Amino acid sequence: MIRDGYFDDAHEAYRSAWRGFVEREVVPRQADWERAGIVGKDVWRLAGKQNLLCPWADPAYGGLGLADLRFEQIMIEELANAAESGFAVPLHSGVVAPYLAAFGTENQKARHLTRAVSGETLVAIAITEPGAGSDVAAIRTRAVPAPDGDGWLINGAKTFISSGVSADLVIVAARTGDDHAIGLFLVAADAPGFTQGRKLDKLGLRTWDTAELFFDDVHVPADDVLGEPDQGFALLMRQFALERLVVAMGAVADAGAALRETIAHTKQRTAFGRPLARFQDTRFRLAAMRARITSAQAFVDACVLAHNRGTLTADQAAEAKLVATELQGQVVDDCLQMFGGYGYLRESVICRRYADARVQRIYGGTSEIMKEIISRAMDL
Repeated sequence: MIRDGYFDDAHEAYRSAWRGFVEREVVPRQADWERAGIVGKDVWRLAGKQNLLCPWADPAYGGLGLADLRFEQIMIEELANAAESGFAVPLHSGVVAPYLAAFGTENQKARHLTRAVSGETLVAIAITEPGAGSDVAAIRTRAVPAPDGDGWLINGAKTFISSGVSADLVIVAARTGDDHAIGLFLVAADAPGFTQGRKLDKLGLRTWDTAELFFDDVHVPADDVLGEPDQGFALLMRQFALERLVVAMGAVADAGAALRETIAHTKQRTAFGRPLARFQDTRFRLAAMRARITSAQAFVDACVLAHNRGTLTADQAAEAKLVATELQGQVVDDCLQMFGGYGYLRESVICRRYADARVQRIYGGTSEIMKEIISRAMDL
């Protein structure tokens, strides 16, 4: 794959740190996590102690000050290589914690971002509701000023919230007025009136907890509002491009890992007296996958560099997510076919990759929403 010069020595040193951490602390725990259906909280603190969470964060809050998305990309690639989809560092470090850094006050960053960097606080974001998915403007969860004038009271419900069971702090989007008047509120898991509901039983991502959340007069102090209480919609729109790029990075990384595993399998597995890789159909299908992955990787890498420059646009991020996640779905399907019946067993890695990949075209904005965003930028 053509990536010469894309990573420098500092990137490779960070990759070595993540690869070693995955080998020592993640892979040995995967079977236990699979049986429990959830990732243990201890691994978060271990990652924090080794400065592997939120590397972009300012050293004042415990980070490394590495404001380069390629460091997040390296983490995503190393987790993909290990087929680890439940340890939700990409969400925690690449999607949610940046809200604290971008919009939080010094007080909020000192209290919450510092603990997110150390792994003591696992963060999540709650936007989706039973009647409002990709349409953020349609959310019904409401925040009203507290009667005593001290902060806000939140009432409503959220669903499909990633890390919803294990999160210690949730950024909650709630309506504060008409139209696009939405606020972002920091809600601690132990806040009175806040209930983290059942862990949803999903097709894939079985060890990544997804839950319903309920709010019954949950009090949020004024100090725990991110930005202005009626400007949350604009803040969400600003961060969605990063979220979609993070998804794209994971999708193309997983597709590449699946291809490498399948190539190894076809060299070893025989049919009619010769390895599967010796059949022209197999070779051509693998070659086509490699070409598509190489192309998608080049585009995603270009988007990462654009993000670093501050020039990534919403439609470019949508293109990256659309291309990478659709590719991922096609690749893991083709790869599973080459594993035959063994690929359909839950114990096989390709089976888990297949199940995990399906939601990539749904969360963070469906493929249809991505096409809508792209088409609007085309002045049609």
